[in-house]
Amino acid sequence: MTVRTLFVASLASTSLLFVASAFANPNDDQGLYIGVGTGFSSLENDREDVDSFIESGGRNFELDDDDNVWKGFAGYQFTPFIAAEAFYADLGRTRLEGNNVANTDLETDAYGASLVGQLPITSWFTAFAKAGLAQWETDVDGNLGDASLDLQDNDGTDPVYGVGAQFNFDPLLIRTEYERYDFDSDYKIDTFTASVGWVF
Repeated sequence: MTVRTLFVASLASTSLLFVASAFANPNDDQGLYIGVGTGFSSLENDREDVDSFIESGGRNFELDDDDNVWKGFAGYQFTPFIAAEAFYADLGRTRLEGNNVANTDLETDAYGASLVGQLPITSWFTAFAKAGLAQWETDVDGNLGDASLDLQDNDGTDPVYGVGAQFNFDPLLIRTEYERYDFDSDYKIDTFTASVGWVF
């Protein structure tokens, strides 16, 4: 059984526990919630780092790293201060613009789970911080105009963390957040998203 299979099975069982707990313990301080969001991503690294990440052999290219992000999440709030979330994120595309207008795209997605620490400021406003692990995969499409160049896809399991604020309009929630996907010393993606969700 692969690490990825174990990871997916763990997430599935955790999600089922969240649902069961939500129905078994319905009160104001506990509950299941789901949400979706969008925003934009930005690559923390420079061109030399990306060279190493895709093993391009030092080819010359320019980076275009602004793209849309899409995410979905499901969580369970255990107390007003602690929650746990499972998530999936499409982290968009980083485009490498090579010589002779030869473009190569790096497309990344990730899924995982995070522990969320919450600080209720008022009944309708909460600040939070999160930390977790993401299983990620970056697909490389293109060869920077060199047919002999075999650029490398990449994947792994690495930390993700972030901070944000949430507005609670029971049962509606609205949140905005910053997250760092710390995939590799040569490839770190920052995301800035706004999400809407529903508390059960």
